[in-house]
Amino acid sequence: MMKNVFVILATCLILFACEKEQGDSRTRVDTILHNGKVVTIDASLSIMSAVVVDGDSIVAVGGDELLEEYVANNTVDLAGKVLMPGFVDSHTHIRGEPQRHINLTETKSIEEIKNLVSDKAAELGEGEWITGYGWSEDFMAELRRPLRTDLDEAAPDNPVLLTRAGGHSAVANSAALRQAEITATTPQPDNGVIEHRDDGELNGVIRERQDIISRLIPEATNEEVRDSLIAELRRQLSLGITSLTHATGSIEAWPEWETIYSQHRGTLPRANLQVFWIDPGTMMAFGKKSGDGDEHLRVGPIKIFVDGGFTGPAAYTKEPYKDQPDYRGTLSIEPAELTRIISELNAAGWQTGIHAIGDAAIELVVDELALALDENPRVDHRHYLNHFTVMPSSVAMAKMAEYGIAVTQQANFTYTLEGRYVDYLDGDRVEHNNPLRTPMNHGIHVALSSDILPIGPMVGIYAAVTRKGMSGRVFAAEEALSVMEALQAYTLYGAWLSFEEGMKGSIEAGKLADMIVLDQDILTIDPAQILNVNIEQTWLGGRLVYERSE
Repeated sequence: MMKNVFVILATCLILFACEKEQGDSRTRVDTILHNGKVVTIDASLSIMSAVVVDGDSIVAVGGDELLEEYVANNTVDLAGKVLMPGFVDSHTHIRGEPQRHINLTETKSIEEIKNLVSDKAAELGEGEWITGYGWSEDFMAELRRPLRTDLDEAAPDNPVLLTRAGGHSAVANSAALRQAEITATTPQPDNGVIEHRDDGELNGVIRERQDIISRLIPEATNEEVRDSLIAELRRQLSLGITSLTHATGSIEAWPEWETIYSQHRGTLPRANLQVFWIDPGTMMAFGKKSGDGDEHLRVGPIKIFVDGGFTGPAAYTKEPYKDQPDYRGTLSIEPAELTRIISELNAAGWQTGIHAIGDAAIELVVDELALALDENPRVDHRHYLNHFTVMPSSVAMAKMAEYGIAVTQQANFTYTLEGRYVDYLDGDRVEHNNPLRTPMNHGIHVALSSDILPIGPMVGIYAAVTRKGMSGRVFAAEEALSVMEALQAYTLYGAWLSFEEGMKGSIEAGKLADMIVLDQDILTIDPAQILNVNIEQTWLGGRLVYERSE
């Protein structure tokens, strides 16, 4: 008898629940995030409190009224925290590394570098190549660069080549120089510099032409570096980066990226792969152009190096470098070759993302792009410059606006490369390094990106807002952006560069649910604290793909 009573009660409860479900007029969705500060980055820069997600897309954005309209399988209480679009890093470098590689991005002294090199030599054995990336003299306790003699002490029996952060110079030890047959009498390479000590001997540093040594390093296979490449891609999610443009790709690398993204679909940041121009026939045989692919992986713009950087220095400038009256940097490509390539790729319908750092290089590229567009006009080409460090003339910027030539700017360079600018530039050139407000005022589309110095967007946002270098010095405060403008430039404006502003870059109905949660309110905190803002959660296509562990 008692058993029958329990059966009847259970049945009634089930029927009641079903009736309640049937009587609930709300639309069922996958996820609702509410009770937050939703920084939408929409056209009105609206601040909302709730977002409704179904599948991989945003269904609605608004306030608490959405809870009366929708019911979710997963409801997330944001507890007042900021929810904003995921960052779009429109110029970065994501690499997988072989066993011989050493990550030097966190090193703080030459002694630490030497210890890492010694340990790697012991691990690999005598004669094996050792490579590394990421050192910067600005972070060294010794206040100088590592040199040949340092690496000789650490690994006398292994060839060593360690690349500086930014990739525009490297230091080699004696074993590596011997293998490359580089001596104190070796002629200077085209578009590069082999450095010497005061006594004429090599100091080990090669600027812009590290390939004269790196060509000897055994090439790693895709299988050897695949796991580390996937891990580095996933690390971007912890930085709040949900989309990126990998600026050192190639048509040869495309199949490997396709393989990785097909196997890990939906768990890696969305990527655009820049490629290098070869010739019209080869590019046509490739069968793809800028924008081809899907929402996870696309072919990006063509990459062209026009000059060097400031870690060398080798950026091509109109006026000589500070205290170097006969040196203006170097071009990485002959002007006639640049003319041909830009004309060919523009006519073929490709987009360009061109490396131009010095003002002379920038003005050359602008003239060449304008010439190509006059020959073959395109309504919405979205050609852009990477870097734009030394501000060009107002005439050049007006031409950029007229022809729709955009910029992806690294405001973080003002912070991390402060020492290089102060050493090599003077006057307005140093004050207006990596300008933001001036090109925007000219009507130029300016996005923010990292170029791995460092990758984390907070350094770029901090420098864009404060215009401060590492020392605290303020450079041309009139170039600064508001926090909201910096967020726009690191989200929606970056999506625009890849023709994807209709699907991402802001929190709006119909767009992909690529969003991040911050642990502090970046819009109201003291700008000095921006460097300390962390990513609490990262959502990619409506799925939680990263959550910060305390």
